[in-house]
Amino acid sequence: MAEYRSRLCEHRNKALELLASKGFGQVGMRELASSLGLTPGSLYHHYPSKQQLLLDLIEEFYEELLTTLGRVEQRPRSRQDNLQRLIHAHLRLHEEMPWHFRLVERDSGCLTQDQQLRVRQLREQYERRLLQMLGRPRRLSAQALQAAGHAIATLLNNAPSWLADQALDEAERTELLENLLTGAIERMLATRPSERPSLQVAVA
Repeated sequence: MAEYRSRLCEHRNKALELLASKGFGQVGMRELASSLGLTPGSLYHHYPSKQQLLLDLIEEFYEELLTTLGRVEQRPRSRQDNLQRLIHAHLRLHEEMPWHFRLVERDSGCLTQDQQLRVRQLREQYERRLLQMLGRPRRLSAQALQAAGHAIATLLNNAPSWLADQALDEAERTELLENLLTGAIERMLATRPSERPSLQVAVA
């Protein structure tokens, strides 16, 4: 049983890399089966469709995000400390699960409507917990809070890719991302205008 689970996990990892690198729409079930060393029939036994495989991989991604939030929540601190720990955790997750991030952002729209609803529910759960952990600004309406949670999640999940092609060493890249994310999220969550970090531009 352990050997079977190990093979299945290996197959999932190979499938993830293939789908994320080539694009969901560019990979057929036959090519997928061939790359995994399986017959199409064996692959269909585990996954009746590509969409089901994609959904499983996306669910795996959100489960890991929720687990990451849970680890931060276990040791609650100030909002600023929680934000820093959250940013560090997301940057590490980007390093550990780069194919998942690419697949989720690019190919979620390839799922069926029911599957997209399931993904939307997972994302909204993740966004609500983000706001609960960081503190909900009372000045915002319910709709604005929902939008803020969505914006924060999008920043955390997409920002690391913005500097991927820049010639930076790891320390410089991490510092830039931390400053960018901290400034944007703290400004968004400030309860009063006076609490928002001011933007000062030096003029020569």
